[in-house]
Amino acid sequence: MRYRLLGPSGLRVSELCLGTMTFGEDWGWGADKDTSQKIFERFADQGGNFIDTSNNYTNGTSERYVGEFIHAERDRYVVATKYTLRVNPANPSDANLGGNSRKSMFRSVENSLKRLNTDYLDLLYLHMWDFTTPVEEVLRGVDDLIRSGRVLYFAFSDTPAWVISYAIAKAEDHGWSKPLGVQIPYSVLGRSVENDVLPMAREHGLAILPWGLLDGGTLTGKYAQPGDEPRRESSISDAERAAAETIVKLAETLGRSPAQVASNWVRQQAGNVIPILGCRKVAQLDDNLGCLDFKLDAEAMSTLDQIAGFRLGFPNRFLYSSHVRELIFGDTFALIDRL
Repeated sequence: MRYRLLGPSGLRVSELCLGTMTFGEDWGWGADKDTSQKIFERFADQGGNFIDTSNNYTNGTSERYVGEFIHAERDRYVVATKYTLRVNPANPSDANLGGNSRKSMFRSVENSLKRLNTDYLDLLYLHMWDFTTPVEEVLRGVDDLIRSGRVLYFAFSDTPAWVISYAIAKAEDHGWSKPLGVQIPYSVLGRSVENDVLPMAREHGLAILPWGLLDGGTLTGKYAQPGDEPRRESSISDAERAAAETIVKLAETLGRSPAQVASNWVRQQAGNVIPILGCRKVAQLDDNLGCLDFKLDAEAMSTLDQIAGFRLGFPNRFLYSSHVRELIFGDTFALIDRL
């Protein structure tokens, strides 16, 4: 395990992050406490120090487990959690139980601190943008938490690129704490973030924290046939099945597992990419960690690039075209060194 700086900060985190949405059986497909602890300990034994959870994962069980597992060496670990979503059982008539507001933020952080049994959160994510809360309210609320010492760093998850860019500009204008990362779904088959979120993150030097590297396990090929194993995905599309077949065949030629191949395609994308691993079994974690032992060559990356038949949308596909670049730069674009 190697370490990376978390975006524009001095915080050193392991090059892989352990996702803990599977810690707890509350949702019907997670790991029990004993298995969760074994997964955590194996990750830590391999040098992992970056742990990802959320206030709502397995109805709060994930945070409670993580709090117990890190307690003996709290300062060793970088613990990230999230606010925005309601924790079940939730009162559907309570209008402020979820969302991005300061009220939701402060209540969620206080409850997360209790469940994690800690005095501070290393990283707080806004979990999902609610399209109702002013960006300034979010930033000022986060800044107050950071100044109080209850939160050290802040990032966005599942939020439009324009919101994050606006937040960075507003934070700079007012001297508030700036976001330093963005958590997004990203995989060989799910590349829509390449249209806007990824270019924005790279431009601002944000940490890029992809989840869903394996599309819920479908890219490993394990759901190609019906089975009784608990699963998050209820059905598999023809496109997902075909993508899994391509990855399985490539993995066989490389002597690697499909999970390792799919994970490395994400790891090798440009930018400060720190993937989040999700697993229910120690064996799955061990398999995923094997991605650290090799890199995909250009031919393998090209094969994977073509799986989804992905094409950039407007405006990037238009602006990156050779025609437009010639209109702007003439024949000098290739001669320009852009740092």
